[in-house]
Amino acid sequence: MSNAAHAPQLKVPAVYMRGGTSKGVFFRLEDLPAFAREPGPERDAFLLRVIGSPDPYQKQIDGLGNGSSSTSKVVILSRSERDGHDVNYLFGQVAIDRPVVDWSGNCGNLSAAVGAFAIHAGFVSQERIPQSGHAEVRIWQENIGKTILTRVPVTDGEVQETGDFELDGVTFPAAGIEVTFTDPAAGEGALFPTGQLTDTLDVPDLGPVQATLINAGIPTVFVNAAELGFSGVELQEEINANAAYLAKLEAIRVAGSMKMGLTDTPEAAMARAHTPKVAFVSPPASYTASSGKIVAADDIDLNVRAMSMGKLHHAMMGTAAVAIATAAAIPGTLVNIAAGGQERRSVLFGHPSGTLQVGAAADCIDNEWIVESATMTRSARVLMEGFVRAPKS
Repeated sequence: MSNAAHAPQLKVPAVYMRGGTSKGVFFRLEDLPAFAREPGPERDAFLLRVIGSPDPYQKQIDGLGNGSSSTSKVVILSRSERDGHDVNYLFGQVAIDRPVVDWSGNCGNLSAAVGAFAIHAGFVSQERIPQSGHAEVRIWQENIGKTILTRVPVTDGEVQETGDFELDGVTFPAAGIEVTFTDPAAGEGALFPTGQLTDTLDVPDLGPVQATLINAGIPTVFVNAAELGFSGVELQEEINANAAYLAKLEAIRVAGSMKMGLTDTPEAAMARAHTPKVAFVSPPASYTASSGKIVAADDIDLNVRAMSMGKLHHAMMGTAAVAIATAAAIPGTLVNIAAGGQERRSVLFGHPSGTLQVGAAADCIDNEWIVESATMTRSARVLMEGFVRAPKS
């Protein structure tokens, strides 16, 4: 067959960015091909090809993904017409081995990069960018319909990306970006969709499992590590190399999804892989992080390990960190109990790569728990900018 029978590659402006412990391909909506500017199968097919999915080898060699949920992500940004906002942020979690782009939730780590990108792209008016100091970028998170505020460091009128802020899970220091998730209860639902601080899940082949089901940052199912036979200080290889462990955690996630009302059937829950998250918690215990860093029990409030797209995350998703901080602030949740049970406005927890501190304050008003905001510090950096090429299929 002659070469003339094959269509040329598309050439689309894009930026490859790190945000927190994640990486993704960022697009301005206006730069996408016309067929990809609206939601639907054509957009998904294009983004899947950019990332290199689906890939039965799970390496994404023929795309910009790196074979992990932390690096199989896309972001579409546009100037916001919503009052009090600068930029609209749409996030897609790209499955590695399946032809699926999951639009059901946010990426908290990449939220830090969104603020920086918005300034780079001219979405923030110049009068709101100081010559030096911090620029507040007001983000409308389209997936969940929430506002995110970022304080982006600025030097000589430009985004400052280098600095001395260290984030466990990221090798090199960078400039810190404060990220605040306002009204973090996900979507329009209640913070606790069942109305209970703890529930009992009926999990096939496991039986009853105690859980805290919370909508904060991202819908999350928290369970006790000890109830699952875990120590709570496992690293990635200990969980991800064990098919039985992965199946057990996915079964809990599926049961939690239906209990939270996110899906009606196990099949629907398995298809919606990005949300909810499932995480297991345990009281403080010392361990050696994946970097070789010693995390001492006396230095943390609890340990948390979280699953993302069927695998144990190498650090902690930003949205799950919001859920952790929110649950830790409310006495009676499994997270709060693991952290010692007292009231708190911030929590420092251990994860596979080290530690992370997140702040949240909760108030009980008319017998309903309300959290106004949750805040953490991440960092972000442009890794490459130019054009991404993808075959048009």
